[in-house]
Order: sequence, then C-alpha cells, then structure tokens
Amino acid sequence: MLNNKRVVVVLIAAMSFASVSYADEGTATYYTPPYVPSSCDGYQNEGVMIAAASDAIWDNKAACGRSYKVTCTGATNKGVPHPCTGQSVVVRIVDYCPPGCRGTIDLSQEAFSIIANPDAGKVNIQFHQ
Repeated sequence: MLNNKRVVVVLIAAMSFASVSYADEGTATYYTPPYVPSSCDGYQNEGVMIAAASDAIWDNKAACGRSYKVTCTGATNKGVPHPCTGQSVVVRIVDYCPPGCRGTIDLSQEAFSIIANPDAGKVNIQFHQ
C-alpha cells in the first residue's frame, strides 16, 4: 500500500509541474493615439487594449491578432524606481514596431498605464500568449 501512495504522490507532482506556464521576458514601452492605421488591420479600429510587436515577436506578420498577457516586473531606469501597479493586461497585436523599437512590446498608452506608471516610459515585463 505504501508503494501505491508513493506512485500517486509522484504522479500528482508530475502533473502539477506540467501545467505550469512559462512567460517570456522583455520590455514594454507605449505609443499614443491615433492607433490607426495599423500594419495588421489598416483603418479598422481595434479599441485601446492593443500593442505593436517588435521584431522579437513579429514573426513576419504572424503576430497579427495574437493576444498577450503582459505584467510589469520592474523598472528599467532610476527615474521611476517602482513603476509597476501589480496588475496585468491582455492586449491584441495590431501593429508592427519597426527596427529601433525600444521595447519588446509597444503597448497603447491606455494598456501601459494599467500595468505601470507612464512616467517610467519603459519597464521590464513578463508576457505570454
């Protein structure tokens, strides 16, 4: 009976590790309206919970329409040492942030302000689809 309990405990532990999702790390910046036209949707207005993808996730336009959950993890500069609000935001990729883009994901100003103080300008993030 003891061996059966051990097997059950090992199986439960293995299943719990398998369900853990891992987030990518990067940086987020923000851009301001107007948000149209966009590289993905032209002049279609997709609201304000949107973002532009840098080359790191653009994938030759395959990122269009993907949704990402983004969470601020810390400051990138000393100007605002504690920028994070503790909240996350889900955004839809509607645009491309061209080479020279300062962040992995360029959030709309409204989305950025949910996760961080806009005065920071750029923050470290975790993100996943």
